[in-house]
Amino acid sequence: MDQYIGKMLDNRYEILERIGTGGMAVVYKAKCHRLNRLVAVKILKADLAQDEDFRRRFNAESQAVAQLSHPNIVSVYDVSRGGDTEYIVMELIDGITLKQYMEKRGQLNWRESLHFITQIMRGLSHAHSRGIVHRDIKPQNIMVLRDGSVKVADFGIACLENSAQTLTQEALGSVHYISPEQARGDRTDARSDIYSAGVVLYEMLTGRLPFEGDSAVSVAIQHLSSIPLAPREINPDIPEQLELICMKAMASDIDRRYVSADDMIADLEAFRKNPGVSLDFELADLRPEEEDEPTRPIRIAPSHGAASAVQQQHKAPPAHERERRRDYDDDEPRGGKKQTVLLVIVGILAVALAAVLFRSVLGSIEPPVSEQYVVPSVLGCTVEEALEKDGVKDIFTITVKEDPVYSDYPVGTIARQDPSQGDHRKGDNCVINVWLSAGEETGEMPYVLNKTVQEAKADMRNLIEKYDLVIDDSEEQFSEDVTERYIISSDPEFGEPLRKGQTVKLVVSKGPELKDVPVSNFVGMIYGDSKTTELLQKSKLTCTDADVEIVNSDRPGGEIIWQSLTPGDTAKEWDTIKFQVSSGLAAVSVTDPIPLPQDGREKVLVEVYVGDDEKPQYSETHNCSDEYAYVTLTGTGMQKIRVYFDGAIAQDLTHTLSFD
Repeated sequence: MDQYIGKMLDNRYEILERIGTGGMAVVYKAKCHRLNRLVAVKILKADLAQDEDFRRRFNAESQAVAQLSHPNIVSVYDVSRGGDTEYIVMELIDGITLKQYMEKRGQLNWRESLHFITQIMRGLSHAHSRGIVHRDIKPQNIMVLRDGSVKVADFGIACLENSAQTLTQEALGSVHYISPEQARGDRTDARSDIYSAGVVLYEMLTGRLPFEGDSAVSVAIQHLSSIPLAPREINPDIPEQLELICMKAMASDIDRRYVSADDMIADLEAFRKNPGVSLDFELADLRPEEEDEPTRPIRIAPSHGAASAVQQQHKAPPAHERERRRDYDDDEPRGGKKQTVLLVIVGILAVALAAVLFRSVLGSIEPPVSEQYVVPSVLGCTVEEALEKDGVKDIFTITVKEDPVYSDYPVGTIARQDPSQGDHRKGDNCVINVWLSAGEETGEMPYVLNKTVQEAKADMRNLIEKYDLVIDDSEEQFSEDVTERYIISSDPEFGEPLRKGQTVKLVVSKGPELKDVPVSNFVGMIYGDSKTTELLQKSKLTCTDADVEIVNSDRPGGEIIWQSLTPGDTAKEWDTIKFQVSSGLAAVSVTDPIPLPQDGREKVLVEVYVGDDEKPQYSETHNCSDEYAYVTLTGTGMQKIRVYFDGAIAQDLTHTLSFD
């Protein structure tokens, strides 16, 4: 049986079961008794705990992940060491790895792939901003949650970006996803993670890996020297721009790759909003240059004039050039040259005369007056509908501009036109430029789970103002996994669009639903010993030192002599129970005669305080016709007694009593 199962770490984390094993550590499911929630505990393997190098790498992981806090990175709650046991406490993920997800689903559609890779890159962007490079991005280290969100996990071989790299001769990470510089053993930076993320995107889009081989070495060599098949050659349904983003992330030349995760996110977001967006690069720009071949144009479509110019570079010289060469090469008489010049001059004069006569004839004819047309509105129409519209058909032509615009018009219909409705155009300028609608501009719901409502509103402040959002946090539910007052779920969910005036519903945790438990009898037990603590845990009741009152008693010191909850009654789980605990000092009673004032008063309120007590032990009204008030007081040892008449201290009656 596993030595850790059933063990309590730091008197807080109860190990329940083993849920996974990695290269350096074993992961357990555990319960945090302080916060009453389930967590994952990662413990360094016992056979590696004696190895200083493994301990160093495990500590490096602890330091690295402890700096990270992002919805797309597995959260770390605690890092601790107890004796020879080093462990990390992390959030317990209710989901499966991206690899398992792909094995179940097969090839993912491009929209789902876009959703996943965007979240992966956001997590990496956060890690890179803290100077941390993961170096082992692969589907096995990406967790897919039930709500469709993903989290990057396992920073087992992560390193600080500015630290000296160790193990430079090792090919760290899984060989199918490592970058060329990792395969060579060079120093890695954030761009290595971008390459690996590109391979993950390639696999999601195509259902296969870019490089495969019989051995790890052969696959690594392909990363160094080969160019993978373009994704659209495997699956033509993949949008061309998403293919470009994938291939730029996987560029073997590190200088042609995305400089940062934020740059890749910017292209992913631009593509998400407009799949037809024009990126500033193409596949040919991502290929390494051929050193031994002359530079040649690649995939450039020149205009007609440009094409003619290119062709002229490879054609024979024009006729006049050939004639000039003959002048130097042939022994032609000089008279022939003069005759040629005269013929040219005569030709030029004839052309000039014809031009003058043509202008004279045209000048005598009045030009026709161009008819003017009123520009109609084509807003809200498709291009096809606009061309058939009265006032447009057979009069205007429609020119569609590249960049779509956000608007309330349906996607694909005309949202903007130039010239505007009511303008006039002559018959030789009947063109309407139009911009198509990209639909209503939307925001994106951020990740707010496991945050308080106040934290969620702070994160969404800009979105709330921009889209006039309404936050509804009125619904509460019991939850075994989410701490009380923290958010369980949101509608819309993470990543879904936010629209103008939308209501965002947040479901808030009421904590675990508390059950009734019977109250045990603690009277006679010793407060603070293991049996009392064990019975408190078993009874699911809470008692801290602040809930304990020390009182004088003839019972042994530390013994519980009173409890606030009656034994046999029921209470709610983890209710507070208060105790009175004996100090071990027995209290003694003394009767003291207090002389009453004889100053003409008929009655007087007598109050008597013992020691430093803030409340009087005795408080009664007496007739002043009596000579004494006999007062019984309780205490231990020598105690100072203070007497008050009608709220004023009787100085001459302040004295000390001895309690035997």
